[in-house]
Amino acid sequence: QRVAIARALAADPAVVIADEPTGELDRETGERVLDLLTDVSDARAIVIASHDEYTLDRTDRVVQLRDGVRQ
Repeated sequence: QRVAIARALAADPAVVIADEPTGELDRETGERVLDLLTDVSDARAIVIASHDEYTLDRTDRVVQLRDGVRQ
């Protein structure tokens, strides 16, 4: 996952979409990934899909979907 995130950021996109970016990582590594995404978020939009409350707590905004409908 870290390699995939690095590749995505290397292309310098305006928007990064990350599906469970910390899902298979230990807490320490997951925190570093979230720190990196936070650091680069001034220059681009970051969209994270996650079930992890810790990850969601680190975001500016949360949009919840249930059965494909925004809650």
